[in-house]
Amino acid sequence: MQPLFLIPVFKERIWGGTALHQEFGYEIPSENTGECWAISAHPNGPSIIANGPFSGITLDKLWEEHPELFGNPKEEIFPLLTKILDANMDLSVQVHPDDAYAKVNENGELGKTECWYIIDCKEGAEMIFGHTAQTKKEFIHQIEDGNWDGLLRRVKIKPGDFFFVPSGTIHALCEGTLVLETQQSSDTTYRVYDYNRQDAEGNVRELHLDKAIEVTTVPHQDTKTMPKVNSKEQVTITTFVESEFFSVYKWDVNGTATFSYPDQYLLISVISGEGTLFTNGEKYPLNKGANAIIPVGVKEFDIQGECEIIVSHR
Repeated sequence: MQPLFLIPVFKERIWGGTALHQEFGYEIPSENTGECWAISAHPNGPSIIANGPFSGITLDKLWEEHPELFGNPKEEIFPLLTKILDANMDLSVQVHPDDAYAKVNENGELGKTECWYIIDCKEGAEMIFGHTAQTKKEFIHQIEDGNWDGLLRRVKIKPGDFFFVPSGTIHALCEGTLVLETQQSSDTTYRVYDYNRQDAEGNVRELHLDKAIEVTTVPHQDTKTMPKVNSKEQVTITTFVESEFFSVYKWDVNGTATFSYPDQYLLISVISGEGTLFTNGEKYPLNKGANAIIPVGVKEFDIQGECEIIVSHR
């Protein structure tokens, strides 16, 4: 059994830039590349296994044909999606549905609860997180009046911040932000406001106000997380969130650290530094920008080096 390294999928976005190439060395399709789907089994952009006996197979197919690698899960589809986002410009103000709404209204798609780890951002950067309306009537009225400054809550951010973003939360990353996002495997987004931007053909981008109004949580509910930090051997493990949708951690390795998750598959993304993963007598480089799944059955592994790794599991 060995780690499964993945070939990412890249998405061009009106708000994207070149940071995914500059920071991680990825070969991006254009200077408007906004999203790296680093670990994905979603049909809109499945990752491809890069190594070992499953090389060339997409992750969705691997999930279907070799469930033993994932502990024979009950879910029909791979539940998580890891992205790295380059917000070179402001993203649209948006909201996502929960599982129940998406199942009925989006052809059985999962809902979208997500979370963000701020890898980097410009000085003074902020994001939109929540709104001020106390009732649905007030929420609709402020949208109809275009009172965006009064409606939208803005939050200052800095590198190393973490935000849990449940479905129903109004949100938007803003200019100058590089983020690792862990989310449910969904591609459903309802745009609430998009600064009247036009696409490449000169068309104003579509909004989804009816659905957005239906799914938005009113009043806004803050979801502050309290990270737990545990240092041992030569690694510091920060637990950001443990929820019904996913658990997310950061491993800061400085030397050699041993890990054991024999009954749990892990999604790992190296966001800085470099190291080497050792297991079953083999070694695998962990360079900045590497993304992998450690399948069930890898009883124990060591990571040696100096690196920061974002880790998640269902």
